[in-house]
Amino acid sequence: MVIKESEFDDSLGYALLRREMGAVWDTSKDERMVNGTMDPELIQRAKERAIRAQLNSADGDTCETHDQFYRDHKLLLVLFRGLAVMPITRSVPGRITFSWRSAASIYAFCFYIVSTVIVLIVGYERIKVFQTTTKFDEYIYGILFVIFLVPHFWIPFVGWGVAKQVAIYKTMWGAFQVRYYRVTGTSLQFPHLKLLIVFLSIGCLVCAIVFLLSLSFLLEGFALWHTSAYYHIITMLNMNSALWYINSRGIRVASSSLSRCFRQDVAIECTAAMISRYRFLWLNLSELLQALGNAYARTYSTYCLFMFVNITVAIYGALSEIIDHGFGFSFKEIGLIVDTVYCSTLLFIFCDCSHNATLQVAQGVQDTLLSINLLKVDQPTQKEIDLFIQAIEMNPAIVSLKGYAEVNRELLTSSIATIAIYLIVLLQFKLSLISQQIPAEIIENVKLLQKQ
Repeated sequence: MVIKESEFDDSLGYALLRREMGAVWDTSKDERMVNGTMDPELIQRAKERAIRAQLNSADGDTCETHDQFYRDHKLLLVLFRGLAVMPITRSVPGRITFSWRSAASIYAFCFYIVSTVIVLIVGYERIKVFQTTTKFDEYIYGILFVIFLVPHFWIPFVGWGVAKQVAIYKTMWGAFQVRYYRVTGTSLQFPHLKLLIVFLSIGCLVCAIVFLLSLSFLLEGFALWHTSAYYHIITMLNMNSALWYINSRGIRVASSSLSRCFRQDVAIECTAAMISRYRFLWLNLSELLQALGNAYARTYSTYCLFMFVNITVAIYGALSEIIDHGFGFSFKEIGLIVDTVYCSTLLFIFCDCSHNATLQVAQGVQDTLLSINLLKVDQPTQKEIDLFIQAIEMNPAIVSLKGYAEVNRELLTSSIATIAIYLIVLLQFKLSLISQQIPAEIIENVKLLQKQ
């Protein structure tokens, strides 16, 4: 459910009952009473609120003016569109849209067809490894390289299939920033975000190139031309991690800014109307956090499964090499370790930045509410404070992938525990196979030595 503009206006209308915010202010009436005082500062604040009340977050041009978050991370969305992963466009002012017939979608179809041909050719070469080798380590490498091709085939499901929900989520940011300006009187800013995204975008491309070239050098049988099928896949995985970090950072910055403005306004005028406005704005931010997980549920559910399987197979392959050949590290073992570190880092970023974002959503506002001296405010204000605290308790700040998993540090620890269990089972099979291959004469000699 998306908070509609009419519902937001109804919430702000609570302030109209206390004559704190009118549809139109008569600026000639400077002697108008505000909260029973003649304070010029409060009168000026009320006039400014009345002017801001004319803004409508459903208006595209207004959203376009205040949507700083889109302008800052536009480059990342363009790169996703260039990789044919998320064909969403800003075709209407203040609105991000998706259409199967748009130029971005047609380009995505063409790019996907060409890249699919390359992936199938390289995939066939990788599958032939299973038919031409009997070495255990070659099987492990073959499995890993086939696993890395799998994300290409789920792009229509986790990319195009959720593009409409992602477009709605991105549009919600514009509406929220208009409402933020209406309530706080300041535009929401994201310091250094645009520069950070430039570095992240370049870093995603560079990391993909370095990672694939290092694997081609370290792992035998991985020809350099085979990397052509993996560049867009690895870059997509890196950018998914970067996109989640940027979205989480945006939520964290919005939470900190809202908390700071709320604390400043409470220090100036702690009224029921003002707290009511911030309560509804905070609910809008909480809704934005929940929409993040719902919009990208498919994308990051498969993302986590991919990382989970990849880490398990890579660690198992490295441990098997150590069991077979001892602790003398070879290029193959280093390649498997590089793969493990790479996937583990992406999984950690995904879980950790969500955890940090959720901590910021309620903490600052709640601290300000609890610091208010209830003996110095009237009864309606006390009631609004209670309602605000109840709203925070009833709407916990969590990022849920449509109920399948909550994204936080607990997801990381549970993944590590599950990977450890699978590794124990796989290593038991490995050790049992080794014991079966030991000649019977050696076993008899060992038994005789034990008797002596």
